[in-house]
Amino acid sequence: MTIFNIKPTICFDRGSIEYLKNIKNKRVCIVTDPFMLKSGTADKIIDILKDNKVEYEIFSEIKPDPPIEIVAMGVNKMRIFKPDVVIALGGGSSIDATKSIIFFTIKILNTNGGNYKKPLFVAIPTTSGTGSEVTSFSVITMGGTKFPLINDELVPDIAIIDANLVKTVPQRITADTGMDVLTHAIEAYVSTKSSDYTDALAEKVVKLVFDYLLRAYRDGNDVLAREKLHNASCMAGMAFTNASLGINHSMAHTLGGKFHIPHGRANAILLPYVIEYNANLKSENETESGKKYANLSRILGLPCASTNEGVRSIIAAIKILMNATNTPMNLQEVNIDKLDFLNELENMVNDALNDKCTATNPRKTSKEEIAKLFEEVYGK
Repeated sequence: MTIFNIKPTICFDRGSIEYLKNIKNKRVCIVTDPFMLKSGTADKIIDILKDNKVEYEIFSEIKPDPPIEIVAMGVNKMRIFKPDVVIALGGGSSIDATKSIIFFTIKILNTNGGNYKKPLFVAIPTTSGTGSEVTSFSVITMGGTKFPLINDELVPDIAIIDANLVKTVPQRITADTGMDVLTHAIEAYVSTKSSDYTDALAEKVVKLVFDYLLRAYRDGNDVLAREKLHNASCMAGMAFTNASLGINHSMAHTLGGKFHIPHGRANAILLPYVIEYNANLKSENETESGKKYANLSRILGLPCASTNEGVRSIIAAIKILMNATNTPMNLQEVNIDKLDFLNELENMVNDALNDKCTATNPRKTSKEEIAKLFEEVYGK
């Protein structure tokens, strides 16, 4: 039996942050990063809470690739405040950290017969990338390694997809997060757990990214492009939280942990190589993943007379999009020293093989093949 979960209530459209006006007579904890406070974005939430005379506290210590130490600080604050509602505001790091903070706070407070009720969890993404607002995934960094925590209890109750909150996202972040969305969709599409339900979402997301990412990258004030990408990010999250991902993410997790490459950028660099690896074009028999990659080319109107041509077409289209958004094509272009890379290679291979995403990759892999793939991605 296969299950497709669509738990979060999704509030979308420009201005949907107004949903927060429904929060009254509650204790609210806002979890965010320092930039959200300095930029005034958090004030949009705080003003609504003040108008409703809501008691609130702010935890604004979130950092990119949130380390377990930050999660522990958040747990301590929440354990004392005991909020009825938790609002995560920011990119994937803020939402992922909030998931872990809530999860561990409940475990701690309910040890030895406690009865702390899970707070209402509202996720408000301010980048169009991770889809974390609708997923059961939380990625936390510990000792230089990213660990994905996967549990249905991590899924937010409410997701607010307000395009007005992403209009000022810088160009570089727009590109990185947009490529993250594309990777989520493509990996979910070829996952061993994919289904008709997740395929429908993934196909739509791929089309939206190719139609609107370059527009948003070139003109951040293109509100329609911003809105479409924000929706695509959420839809990709719905796809991969049900279908899971693959080695593209397994490898990106360890690359990001070891060399601090932004997650979306790491995914983008890996994507053309992983598609070619999974499709296994040198094999005598066509692979199911190859056929699905080729179908994406068909959806995009790219040359697709055969499976091989379709796979080559989607890889070429991704590289064209990467070039147009000034996205690095290999690890050398992000200035990773060759010796440092080789020193970490064995650890990265082991991390990738043990990553939970590897289990649903369409092609079974090995230590030797992952190592070879990393070396190809590094560049000549």
